[in-house]
Amino acid sequence: MHGEYKVQGGKLVVVDLDVRDGILADVQVSGDFFLEPAEALEDIRASLEGLSASSTVEDIIAAVRTGLRPGAEMIGFSPEAVAIAVRRALGVTGTWRDYEWQIIETPALTPALHVAMDEVLAKEVASGRRGPCLRFWEWERPAIILGGFQSLRNEVDMEAAAEFGIETVRRITGGGAMLVEPGNSVTYSLYVPGELVRDMSFADSYAFLDDWVLKALISLGIDAFYKPLNDISSSKGKIGGAAQKRFSSGAVLHHVTMAYDMDAEKMVKVLRIGREKLSDKGTTSAVKRVDPLRSQTGLPRAEIIRRMKETFVSLNGGTPGTISDEEYAAAEKLAAEKFSSEEWLRHIP
Repeated sequence: MHGEYKVQGGKLVVVDLDVRDGILADVQVSGDFFLEPAEALEDIRASLEGLSASSTVEDIIAAVRTGLRPGAEMIGFSPEAVAIAVRRALGVTGTWRDYEWQIIETPALTPALHVAMDEVLAKEVASGRRGPCLRFWEWERPAIILGGFQSLRNEVDMEAAAEFGIETVRRITGGGAMLVEPGNSVTYSLYVPGELVRDMSFADSYAFLDDWVLKALISLGIDAFYKPLNDISSSKGKIGGAAQKRFSSGAVLHHVTMAYDMDAEKMVKVLRIGREKLSDKGTTSAVKRVDPLRSQTGLPRAEIIRRMKETFVSLNGGTPGTISDEEYAAAEKLAAEKFSSEEWLRHIP
């Protein structure tokens, strides 16, 4: 049984093994990585030999770390990379821990650059040039982010938006329009290999990809739950909504905006939220639909994001990551040519 894993920005790890009576046997670890001292390769091999074939990623990582002699240095790879290669050899990939996640924070970006960055990073993950990642957004200016299939004139009062100095951009995912302003929302994107949700319906994958968020919110004292199809809600009202796009090249973009300190009166002036849309929400006022995180936690926005990152890493792993100069350049080009264009914005007038 043969498994390979290429560390993003690092080296290739290859694991060959047999399984006898449910136990790993004749394990061999190889690759173009660096390891000091060379004898530590036998430590890694011996730590895997005899493990149960049903071992979790965490079990394998712990075994490798325990088995390594003091002072050994793994260069260009890690115990996590070895574990992923083992799991691929066993043909049991498909959990969060089968990937090396990066957590990305960027400076404040323009609305058009944010939605362009989503498309660029999702395609980079699909191509294998980038590993899966979680990106938190910061907004440079207020904006209305229109759903990919919404009518501009039906959803946005462009005159009111102009009076407030709010620009409108259209994203590539479906779902409803949202008003965002610097410091008033928590927005994040997941760029996910398709294999992670391969056997799930769209509906099931929404809840699956945001389960970690619910755990983070619950840890902050919020009675959070998922309301199908795509709402993150609580006993006190809606908190936010998710949207998703699956690319034919094999990646999934899943992003969420949650209200932190929403100006609800401004929202109903610039967004044409009709009674029909509200009727299935069990409320007669658009203002009551949004229940900000600030009112439920009393915490600064930065503290909520910090808890979200901690929860994600504790459940799924993850290390800090950055966006490359090439990715920035590609997103800026896409923002200028597509997402800032009137043609894209008004393709559903």
